[in-house]
Amino acid sequence: MTYDVAIIGAGPSGATLARLIADSFKVLLVDKRQLTNHPQNISLGKCCGGLLAPDAQAMLSKMGLGLPKSVLAEPQLFVVRAIDTHQNLERYYQRYYINMNRLKFEQWLLGMVPSSVDIRLDCRFKSYQLENSRFKLNLLQHGTAHIEHAAILIGADGASSAVRKQAVPHHTFPKKYLAIQQWLEADTKLPYFSTIFDPEITDYYCWTIPKQDSLIIGAALHSSPDVSNKFELLKNKLKDYGFRFGKTTRRQAALILRPVNTKQISTGTKSIALLGEAAGWISPSSAEGLSYAFNSALILAQVLRKTPKNFESRYYQKTKKLRRNIFLKNIKSHFIYTPWLRKMVMTSGIQSMQVYKS
Repeated sequence: MTYDVAIIGAGPSGATLARLIADSFKVLLVDKRQLTNHPQNISLGKCCGGLLAPDAQAMLSKMGLGLPKSVLAEPQLFVVRAIDTHQNLERYYQRYYINMNRLKFEQWLLGMVPSSVDIRLDCRFKSYQLENSRFKLNLLQHGTAHIEHAAILIGADGASSAVRKQAVPHHTFPKKYLAIQQWLEADTKLPYFSTIFDPEITDYYCWTIPKQDSLIIGAALHSSPDVSNKFELLKNKLKDYGFRFGKTTRRQAALILRPVNTKQISTGTKSIALLGEAAGWISPSSAEGLSYAFNSALILAQVLRKTPKNFESRYYQKTKKLRRNIFLKNIKSHFIYTPWLRKMVMTSGIQSMQVYKS
């Protein structure tokens, strides 16, 4: 079958684009995961703490969407505890994040995709060939090879994007980290999430997030043979700051990208566009990616709906503000991740708050 648009990846960016262009194009939406009818306690490989940042909340509002109650997770959090273990500094800051179940969130987004879209789940994109100005897509579903055709190919398949690797193999990738998360039993619900800075563990950051009856502990680490040792070191150091946790109930790991300059962002090439993390749209200061996923999908949808002709150059031009945002977030990163600058900010107490513990 021949489609107007084939979207690889049914996460937030892919599902959003499919929903927005379904009335104008014949669309194929492919994802390697089985996102529906899936037990909620099973990891689908997405290493995400499930916090919806204010920028992402704003994008949902811009698209006229309201988050359903079924997606929310307890407790709701309004404070971040920032800990610099190396310099023995600690501050609390007010932040308005929404705590949610990431799998249910993605299922909600996918559920809004119109029935006119051909959705293939548990289906892996292998490669493509260009034949007569159309893409021949090689797919594998349930062990069976399938071939489909499309005029336009969209890579919305995350940090390990197979579409990007084949389409722009020589374009510089953003800095790569291995994100590791463990879900541990917790006997108390902490009223905050935390960010931990420790150069002995990583030059990026680590985190804890209370989620229902669990505590998520995560770290963005350089891929190396000692990642497990560094993660265990993090857990041991957290005990010195009063964290208590039980046995591990779930483990997750995934590649995450950190664009240290805008040249590492790729919007695609001839008849191909990249969305969300596949393009490198992710905050270099916080690794927040949902707002960029929605934003890039909305921009591309508007470009395609106007006319698919020369959409690549117009998509690149329309994402100018996103590139500027990445540039500014890199400036912010220097204040967060340069030890002496972080010390200056934290010791000043600017925008911090006093937390009274019972």
